[in-house]
Amino acid sequence: MSDEVEQHHFEAEVSQVLRLVINSLYSNPEIFLRELVSNASDALDKLRFRALTDPALVQGQPLEIRIRADEAAKTITIEDFGIGMSHDELKKNLGTVAHSGSRAFLQALEDSKKADVQLIGQFGVGFYSAYLVADKVEVVSRAAGADESWRWTSTGEDAYTLEPADREVHGTALILHVREDKAEYLSTWRLRELITRYSDYISHPIKLLQERWSKASEEGQTPERTYEWEQVNRATALWQRSPSEVKSEEYDEFYRHFTHDFEPPLAHQHFKVEGTQLFTGILFVPKKPPFDMYSAEQRHGIRLYVKRVFIMDDVKELIPSFLRFVRGIVDSDDLPLNVSREILQDSKLVRFIQKQVAKKALDMLTTLASDKPDDFLTFWKAYGAVLKEGMHSSPEHKQKIADIARWKTTTSKDAYATLADYKARMPEDQKAIYYIIAESERAAASSPHLEALLSRGYEVMLLTDPIDEWAVQGLGEFDELPLVSAMKADLDIGPVKADGADKVHSDDRAKAAALLVRFTEVLADRVSEVKESSRLTTSPVCLVVPEGGVHAHMERLLKASQPSWQGVRRVLEVNTTHPIIQAIAQVAEKAPSHPELESWIEVLYAQAVLTEGSHLDDPMRFVTQISSLLQGATARAATQVGAKIAPATAAEGDTIAPATAAEGDTIAPATAAEGDTAVPATAAEGDTAVVLLGDAESK
Repeated sequence: MSDEVEQHHFEAEVSQVLRLVINSLYSNPEIFLRELVSNASDALDKLRFRALTDPALVQGQPLEIRIRADEAAKTITIEDFGIGMSHDELKKNLGTVAHSGSRAFLQALEDSKKADVQLIGQFGVGFYSAYLVADKVEVVSRAAGADESWRWTSTGEDAYTLEPADREVHGTALILHVREDKAEYLSTWRLRELITRYSDYISHPIKLLQERWSKASEEGQTPERTYEWEQVNRATALWQRSPSEVKSEEYDEFYRHFTHDFEPPLAHQHFKVEGTQLFTGILFVPKKPPFDMYSAEQRHGIRLYVKRVFIMDDVKELIPSFLRFVRGIVDSDDLPLNVSREILQDSKLVRFIQKQVAKKALDMLTTLASDKPDDFLTFWKAYGAVLKEGMHSSPEHKQKIADIARWKTTTSKDAYATLADYKARMPEDQKAIYYIIAESERAAASSPHLEALLSRGYEVMLLTDPIDEWAVQGLGEFDELPLVSAMKADLDIGPVKADGADKVHSDDRAKAAALLVRFTEVLADRVSEVKESSRLTTSPVCLVVPEGGVHAHMERLLKASQPSWQGVRRVLEVNTTHPIIQAIAQVAEKAPSHPELESWIEVLYAQAVLTEGSHLDDPMRFVTQISSLLQGATARAATQVGAKIAPATAAEGDTIAPATAAEGDTIAPATAAEGDTAVPATAAEGDTAVVLLGDAESK
């Protein structure tokens, strides 16, 4: 082993984290001890686990944490007899971004727009909390089973050194050179307070070096000063205690230690399962979702112990994916101590534990919903989309999830409603629960697909999460009521009277029905069918989802993830009583070759595409067609008021269609909104022209 001192530079992200810790995260510096004790506890757990297969690693040392303060030297030493670190591990774990989690930490700080002390432990950068109180940190470590010891030293700037050290036993000692303005932490009384507050439940003994003075045996004799190690924490696993003995504050503090989250949890569940299998645990719901909740590499929050021995973190086999936001501890008396990932993936016992953990988690959420509705609303906004995954992926849990699930509806305004709330408000003649899927609540609430349902007084759920389509399909029904999409082609609510339908003559209906054939010819390569609509009352057209198809919102997501994915062509429904359809039908009858007929049909189709939430294949063509319609409308309005406008200049080869009706046409008048002034168009001789609407104030 060389005695030469090695000079190294931190990676850029680590240097940035250190500067943030030193200069910004100063509002609660006392958390340094919590973080460093937690790291020491983890090192002891790792050694105990490895010692199961290699007992010689322990070397007779107690698995404990020792803390001592030296006011004269202005240092605090935090020592454990755990797994320790080698030369390469010190360099890798303390000096590089790949293992410190610094890049994710920096991203979280950037996203939160502030330097938030609660983030410090969430990304594996808890070691750097030492610089909240120290201007220099030394780490002396010896890896279990190794013969060499190493000293890592840094002032928290851009560099650190590595050199050989003298340490006779495995483990790690952190020596903090305390800054002048943080001298309060050199007091053993202050350190005791912090240990009791933050680390009382650590399962390993935490001992503090205490100063003792002996009593003088004779008058005039000077008392003798001695030092002894005193255990400060209770060192009992919180989850092994009876829930009746644990205070709410203790659960919150345990959660903070376990998750490094500065905020208390929204809810917790302390449970013990007895019978053929025996295990205990505590589950928590964080107030804020983890940064990687939707990442393919997301971490699961369950830590596994076997007979109080730490086994592994992030055990996804113990909790279903739709509850991946839940954090907690599971301690089994029946799993083998040498359990591996492979055993976890193929174990009936583990599947039983997962089922029970999911049940306890859902019980916790049900209680939260009934006892603390405001807190549950906070939960739902943060995690509702994830929880709804279980309605599709876990049939055994879907009913329990459906009971607490919330959605906005057409009548709930800004409030959320449960399916039970929806059912209680249903009219007597309503036979199903209706929903619509869109990208936003506004788009859903204004969709033409709702017109017939709303005209009957039916409430409609507004579904806007990407998972909603799978969730409602997985659920199927609620309390014997089917869940039915308002956008499906097979929607059956009986005949509905469209606005103005009583003014439409039977021969006009026949003309409009004949127009559907022309629609089919023009849109043959874009829709699977054109049919008369029974769901539209005020809109001319809409697209509906045929059997086997998915809604537009889901279709976009599928195309984004699978570029080669081909959706099912939609069915176009036409409101044959609508004035626009009536007018086009009359033009089609009198002038089947009218130059604008095909363009009008395409504009109506594009309108239907946009209102269902899809994207146009050729947006520029739609813009050109709308511009042409506006050009004709504005020209007629200008002529009516006596204005003179320059004629449009057609590009070579283009034909500008006149804005007149075919000879002999009778075109249905549009209905003016209250306060509008209807401006009559100029018709050819014998024609009855469509009136245009204009704002009264603009005329």
